[in-house]
Amino acid sequence: MPATHALRRRRPWVAAALAAAALVAAGITGNTPSRASAAEPELPPPGAGFDYQIGGAYDPPAGTEVVSRDRTAEPAAGLYNICYVNAFQVQPGETGDWPADLLLRDENGDVVIDPDWDEALLDIGTAAKRERVAERVNKWTDGCADKGFDAVEPDNYDSYTRSQDLLTAADAKAFVTLLSAHAHSRGLAAAQKNTVELAGSRAETGLDFAVAEECAPWNECDEYAAAFDNHVVVVEYTDEGLRKACDGWGGELSIVRRDVAVSTPGSDGYVHRTC
Repeated sequence: MPATHALRRRRPWVAAALAAAALVAAGITGNTPSRASAAEPELPPPGAGFDYQIGGAYDPPAGTEVVSRDRTAEPAAGLYNICYVNAFQVQPGETGDWPADLLLRDENGDVVIDPDWDEALLDIGTAAKRERVAERVNKWTDGCADKGFDAVEPDNYDSYTRSQDLLTAADAKAFVTLLSAHAHSRGLAAAQKNTVELAGSRAETGLDFAVAEECAPWNECDEYAAAFDNHVVVVEYTDEGLRKACDGWGGELSIVRRDVAVSTPGSDGYVHRTC
């Protein structure tokens, strides 16, 4: 995997219980939306107070306007809520919950694993398989909508870069397009998670805003800001990254500094700082 993507993915301790789903064309379910699907989805405001809570929900610090939480959590009252889902890979220990043929396999028939997080990659290499994987992920999106979240954050968009060249950027874009279309049908905005090299495909994929981990150290914040009209939430994991992000984009992008474990208050190592 490219070094520039080493940390910028979901943390493995985020709970992600898998759900069953019904087959629908293009992987888009026909459930009745809990929101007005005809309306344009609301985007997170640029330059807002932001907190990244995918490791566990807690009372947002003062000044928080936007929060991202795991799909198993409840949204925070009165804030803009982003619902995190692990869309392109499988939680460790849960590969048995997926049909065997939807797990990406190498030429020897072995499941392809992301070595950093011990996660199996999902096989989105054909249209038929993309639709079947989207059935499941879209059910999670339905749950986010039913709970009252405002947006969905499908993680591991860049998993094709760890696929031993078995998947392509075109596969990833085709799959995330299914996810964003379904999110829109439920009145939710859809986030691009990292993967700056595909930010220019926003119109093609239907993605609405970006969740960018460590864009300041990698000099990528400008690219996200330009592609998504400053609708970018930034997560930095070092004091230097926060300083650089705030110096360059404070007041324009929504920026937070978290600990790598995205832990909760009271935990060893908990960090939450903003500009």
